[in-house]
Amino acid sequence: MRTLLVSACLGLLSALVLVSPARADDIDCVSTTFRVMGANDKVCVSGFDDEKVGGVTCYIAQARTGGMSGMVGLAEDPSRFSLSCIQTGPITADLAKLKSREKVYSEKTSVFFKHTKVYRIVDTKRQTLVYLAISDKIIDGSPFNAVASVPVKPWTGR
Repeated sequence: MRTLLVSACLGLLSALVLVSPARADDIDCVSTTFRVMGANDKVCVSGFDDEKVGGVTCYIAQARTGGMSGMVGLAEDPSRFSLSCIQTGPITADLAKLKSREKVYSEKTSVFFKHTKVYRIVDTKRQTLVYLAISDKIIDGSPFNAVASVPVKPWTGR
């Protein structure tokens, strides 16, 4: 019984710890629903750089649940998001040396086991980096997804 309790506590603790390949910078949030009690529901835009591919920045907009549970971090955010990635400088990575698929971003969207993840997929045939955002849940996967692509071209400046 004690072992079961310790295992459950360790599982809860590991679920609360966020480990992400890249940290996003929160840029701004826009309220979408007024709530009398607690924080408003909102859509927040965050940006992150692909750490292994210099010159690529991605922006993700995600719905965040407000209310009292959202205010204390216990709400489950909906699996609604959009993704846009752009070339912001010279792309410094060699596509041939990158993994064909690699997780580049992860954001926890509920207290238990739900994340929004962004994967980089290398399309060597078309010389393009494809970024795929998905929402997962350990119990039942979520079909929500978004895709963005960045063609690898010489940087000519802005």
